Parts: sequence; C-alpha cells; structure tokens
Amino acid sequence: MVERCRWAGDDPIYQAYHDTEWGVPEYDSRALWEKLILDGFQAGLSWITILKKRDNFRAAFAGFDPNVIAEWGDEDVERLLGDAGIIRHRGKISATITNARAWQKIEAEQGFDTFLWDYVGGTPLINHWETQADVPTQTPLSVQVSKDLKKAGFKFCGPTIIYAFMEACGLVNDHIVTCHRHGR
Repeated sequence: MVERCRWAGDDPIYQAYHDTEWGVPEYDSRALWEKLILDGFQAGLSWITILKKRDNFRAAFAGFDPNVIAEWGDEDVERLLGDAGIIRHRGKISATITNARAWQKIEAEQGFDTFLWDYVGGTPLINHWETQADVPTQTPLSVQVSKDLKKAGFKFCGPTIIYAFMEACGLVNDHIVTCHRHGR
C-alpha cells in the first residue's frame, strides 16, 4: 500500500492530485497565477470542490490567461456569475480581474515566477513533519508573501491561502515524512 499524506484520503481525484501535482515545483508564471487564483476561490470551501470544477474554471477564465482577463470588466463579472460550472462569488471573480492586472505588473518588472521563487532562494523548502497535525496553516514567510502580494494589488491572498498555494506549487514541500512523495 502506498503511504500518502492523510488529507489525500481515499478519493481517486485527491490521490491523483497528491501524487502528481501537489508539492511539485511549478516555475511557469502563468501556471503559478492560475494556482493562486484557484486557491483564492477555494477559501471557505473544500479543495475537492475546486479540483472537480477546475476544467470549468479554465474554460470560463480563458485558460487562465491573465493578459486576457486583465481586460475584462463588469459585464464579464456578470457573465461569470451566471456560470454554474464555477464558484459564483462576486468578490472572488472581481479579485481575479484585479489580480490579473497586478500579475501583469509583476510579470513585466521581474517575472511572477522570479518574484515568488526568490522568497525561497529558488529551491523548495523541505519540511520534515511527522504527522498532518504538525503542518502549519501559515508561517511567517506566508505572512510576508501575502503582505507583498497585497501591496502589489492582489486580493484573496491572505497568509493561509498563500501557505496552501506555496505547498501546492512546491515552494514548500509539506508531504509528511512517511509519505511516498516526501523529499521529491
């Protein structure tokens, strides 16, 4: 039997996500932005809800192309509020448009990937948690990244969302030590 982090449970969707995506270092600016937006939509919901709707999100949000989304306005917000395939939350939808504009600025200045990976020196931080209960929901680093993103104009990027994002994108490897993905 394969040993996984407890949160992956028995759901095949969760297990596949755990085994192939979560904690794998992501260095593509657009892909990082997509994951940040999805983590923002997850706030207050379960991650499985987002995973099951991810393809719908990609279709509704132009493949998560921030350069396209940055041009959107109120009519696009209204259109998306009518899309039953995504999470229909006005604040999160509006924040996605705002975040696309903020992403453009960071991407032009230094690259969104560089901006994020500089926080960890370009190399994932590998933790050695023994149980899922040991894993924090936020850290001083996620607090700092959150503050810096907010200063750059991002929304829905509090320290807990940012820590989950950092785990998902492999900036931090929080697979527990008994998990087959720890240290990879």
